[in-house]
Amino acid sequence: MKTDNRELFEQMPVSKAVITLIIPTVISQIITVIYNMADTFFIGQMNDPNQVAAATLIMPPFVMLTGIANLFGIGGSSLISRSLGIGDQEKAKKSAVFSIWSAAAVSFIYGVIMYLIRPVIFPLLGIDANTYGYCSNYVLWTITIGGIPTVLNTCLAHLVRAEGYSKEASFGVALGGILNIIFDPILIFPLKLGVTGAAIATMLSNVIAMTYFIFLLHKNRERTIIKFALKNYCLQQGIAKEILLVGFPNFLMMLMGVFSNTVLNKIVVSYSNQAIAGMGIAKKIDMLAFAIANGMTQGVLPLIGYNYAASKWKRMRSVIKTSFIYSVAVALVGTILLFVCAVPVIKGFIDDTETVAYGQHFLRIICITCPAVSVTAMIISIFQATGQKIRPMILSLLRKGGLDIPFMLFMNTVAGADGIPWAIPIADSIAMGIALVLLILYRKQLKEAKSTPSLV
Repeated sequence: MKTDNRELFEQMPVSKAVITLIIPTVISQIITVIYNMADTFFIGQMNDPNQVAAATLIMPPFVMLTGIANLFGIGGSSLISRSLGIGDQEKAKKSAVFSIWSAAAVSFIYGVIMYLIRPVIFPLLGIDANTYGYCSNYVLWTITIGGIPTVLNTCLAHLVRAEGYSKEASFGVALGGILNIIFDPILIFPLKLGVTGAAIATMLSNVIAMTYFIFLLHKNRERTIIKFALKNYCLQQGIAKEILLVGFPNFLMMLMGVFSNTVLNKIVVSYSNQAIAGMGIAKKIDMLAFAIANGMTQGVLPLIGYNYAASKWKRMRSVIKTSFIYSVAVALVGTILLFVCAVPVIKGFIDDTETVAYGQHFLRIICITCPAVSVTAMIISIFQATGQKIRPMILSLLRKGGLDIPFMLFMNTVAGADGIPWAIPIADSIAMGIALVLLILYRKQLKEAKSTPSLV
């Protein structure tokens, strides 16, 4: 593990460089989604819609941990890669320390607050007497106790990837996912812990994954700019501002996603727990296609950022074009497979006729949005890699909350439960159109650039 990775960033053929970075990232994203699906799968084998519903309803607060990790991880990754692009290793080192310790502090505070406000927040999430106990235990183990390792696992993966070491980063994330899949059936069935067992499995797997990253960085402490020493924690040089502003669109997307999913859950749960269980399973499955697109965008972010800062415009454009082609092609294949295999896939999770009916209906509609999501995610990543703040923020607001919630309410009014899922592809298609317009305008701006861009 060496800080100097110029061959990958500057000289390696673009297609090979992109594949080198995205394949490990995509694999780790897939494994992460699989272990999230594993929770639902193993809980579903109990054939208890209430427990499956609980696992769905409590997801929005848990997803916020990923938002915190992305706030500091993606923001830090962008600044580190751009700092390395102009040879400023000291700033890169300070950026890493700020990201790590800030992420740990915020996740700890969030975990404590979330547990204390359960009686207030749970009813707003659609959690009732049938699911309250399951959700309470899930919050305790995954957010309050497991918040820091969950956040640092993802955050450290982003930072390690910024140095060009996608394989090491992806191994750590994948390790947590694989361990979770192993722990789930042990804790859920023999110990008869149900949802609580799934929560403990998630916590334990993230603790081990975080330990891997700490050991990796300690072992390579002489060769990496990613340090834990608090003496390097810095709020100056624009580090805090740059990391927070660049990472904020991803955090905002997660926040709006939580708000959007909460509204969706509240609407769907009004029909039945079978409806919310079916919808939850469908969204977990659809996350697989999204994870692949997300893995591609996160994988190439350091490559785009490095060449942007180094003013290697031709190479940067080639990276972007290649990444777009790969991402959209994979998304189209994912859409076809999910649409065709909707019924057997949902049945694999739960043997309940009403839940399966809702699930296959939701899945066939929301999978249509995969290509649009891949395009928007790539454009957001381009903006973040080049230090843009306003454009990705606009797209984040539009993708989740700004467009889908009004369409959810409208479709629920005119078509009931069958119409609700149509809000997702409609909103994502509009967001993609706006993203393309913003990218075209930004491309013209880049063509007019005549000097090395500023980092801030």
